[in-house]
Amino acid sequence: MIDYDNCTGAVRSTRLPSVWQRFSDRLNAWPRLRIQPGMNTAIQKLLVAGIAICSLSSVAANEKGESMQRPATVPAVTDAVPDIPWAVPPQVIINKQAMEFTSAGARLSGTLYYPEGREKLAAVIVFHGASEPSQDALLYTHLKQMLPPLGIAVFVFDRRGTGQSGGGERGMQDFDVLSDDGVAAFQMLAKDARIDPRRIGFWGLSQGGWLTLLAAGKEPRAAFAISVSAPMVKADVQMIFASANILHTLGYPQSVIDQAIATRRAIDGYIRGKVDRTTVERMLDEAERQPWFQQIYLGRSMIEPNSGWRQQISSDPMRSLGESRAPTLLIFGQQDMWIPVAETIDVLRASRSQRGLTVRVISGASHEMMLGVSPRDAMNPALFSKFAPNAPEYFGLLGSWLAEHGIASSALPKPAAGDRTLH
Repeated sequence: MIDYDNCTGAVRSTRLPSVWQRFSDRLNAWPRLRIQPGMNTAIQKLLVAGIAICSLSSVAANEKGESMQRPATVPAVTDAVPDIPWAVPPQVIINKQAMEFTSAGARLSGTLYYPEGREKLAAVIVFHGASEPSQDALLYTHLKQMLPPLGIAVFVFDRRGTGQSGGGERGMQDFDVLSDDGVAAFQMLAKDARIDPRRIGFWGLSQGGWLTLLAAGKEPRAAFAISVSAPMVKADVQMIFASANILHTLGYPQSVIDQAIATRRAIDGYIRGKVDRTTVERMLDEAERQPWFQQIYLGRSMIEPNSGWRQQISSDPMRSLGESRAPTLLIFGQQDMWIPVAETIDVLRASRSQRGLTVRVISGASHEMMLGVSPRDAMNPALFSKFAPNAPEYFGLLGSWLAEHGIASSALPKPAAGDRTLH
């Protein structure tokens, strides 16, 4: 972590890789940037926090001992430094605090991001996409930066069995268990004096969108649910759609795509008792010898009695949507290659689960709400960790919908009597 010395004003670094130690040593050697003795304590903290973010922003959140007692500061804008004449103090300071909670016998670890100086905040609990289980994933950065200035605290945690969270021995692929983890986080935040328990909800992308709907149905106090890029069809239908697109993008002929889809359908049919084991094993034997087998997320373990895939394809997102009473926003990308958006829209139009439901399609957006992503890049697992929303329409929709439902508000501190500062 990065800290400062109250006596000398020097920046000191502990428990960091040597490269960051050398960085802080070099920083202290520069008189213009060194924190001077006697400088206001608040400025010290702001400068040190800025250094921490530029060098290793996630370290403070992982250092539970000190973070619980003195939350690290995450500036919403660049810190004002006396030697930079054009900088001004930020109007909103975003603090972060490491927090732990228990769910289904597992100790789970996360971080709460919240605007400094505000009380009775709304809060959103973040559910992970299948490929991004870490609370530090780039995919969730926009929530940490965008929502606290709107008066909304953001709680992101490591999915069970990953990062600092335990529970890897049970439920890592079980939607029921994973949604229960979000409900447990809700119960923790509802007891926090900084949070308004009447304005806590869920946000999730992809698989996390399914979990959002499940959790909102389980927690009757949920104030809202925002599901991004989660289709309203079951997981097997979604993966058949995605598998065909993956192979098409990679240039495989239709005959290969047909074989791959037939193998997937045989697996799903066996799980549902419609295909015998001899047939599905024969098809798996043949598929395992093909170069495309690993590229469409197939595995022999899928047909085993306790496989996570068995549970996942039994989960019905439309049932989850119908069981929730929370106002719900469903967001889809117009160019999403991972989920059948057109089929999802048809399913929603045919259903009666329209009360309190808003459905929007973001023009030009990919699965991750990104613009300008090529089809080949969109399906490339090596790039998943680099994806993050950048579609302005998505950001505008998120903020306006939250304001419309009484969740978003200004996080600017209330001016004192006679204060002529612009707010």
